[in-house]
Amino acid sequence: MTGFTRFAVLLAVVATASPMLGAQGQGQQQSPAEWQRMHEMGLKHKTSMGLYQALKQAARGGQVSPPFSQLPDWSGLWTAGGGGSFFGRGPGGVSPKLTPAAAAVLKQGADLDAKGISYDENLSECGPPGFPRWLAIPFLREFAVRPEQTWLSSETVNNVRRIYTDGRGHPPAEDAFPLYYGDSIGFWDGQKLVIHTSQLMARSMGRNQPEQSEQMETVETWETVDARTIKADVWIYDPAIYTEPWYMQRRYTQVPNADKRLRMNYWHCGENPNNEVVKTPEGSTQYRDFQFTDKDNR
Repeated sequence: MTGFTRFAVLLAVVATASPMLGAQGQGQQQSPAEWQRMHEMGLKHKTSMGLYQALKQAARGGQVSPPFSQLPDWSGLWTAGGGGSFFGRGPGGVSPKLTPAAAAVLKQGADLDAKGISYDENLSECGPPGFPRWLAIPFLREFAVRPEQTWLSSETVNNVRRIYTDGRGHPPAEDAFPLYYGDSIGFWDGQKLVIHTSQLMARSMGRNQPEQSEQMETVETWETVDARTIKADVWIYDPAIYTEPWYMQRRYTQVPNADKRLRMNYWHCGENPNNEVVKTPEGSTQYRDFQFTDKDNR
């Protein structure tokens, strides 16, 4: 299948599935009370490791390297199915509490968005989105679940998050260094995967959004909602951005692929020579060798 044909097939799948995805998204929205309960779970703990240890204690230590027969079936292809955001309001209208520096960057970003100016040095130079931005990117995903580790992957430059569930801890401080996707360890609470991530790299969390710091750590719980939906509850701790932990839920929907025509590919923006992107004097993004016009946008 050529790249163009594959793109057309993917568009057809998305178009066919979109009414169903919309209905599922509405059905999966958290109630304000449920969101608040989960948010307060994070507020009870000053550190991400404190929350992670509390979840482990509640799971009576959790399971490490459980029998393969006890693991959930997350095979197939998946795509982002919506959910909360890093800086938007949660159900019930609760907003994240930001540091003054992060709030200033977010306001500046909103002003630039209003002028149609949007630039991201990392993505424009074909860099990986990193984590936790990985949670929201729209590309196809695949989840490989094994007793000793789980791989959460996306076809954007073959991003792979490796979640070690064999009982190991994070590397000792002398061996730790910042990574695009950090270092992730976890355990199983029944069929729920609990994850702690540290060693994250300072980087932009999105176009015209604040930059996360190397102090950021996260806790996630991943579990099946129904045959076609997985949810991830996420708590983010980063004193450079948030004055208190922020909670959000993301969902992933299985892509219809009965004929197996869709596959995970290595997608890289640099593979097309026409994709060289530069920053304009106004601060927005533009292709080097050709220009989009208002007519093109329409």
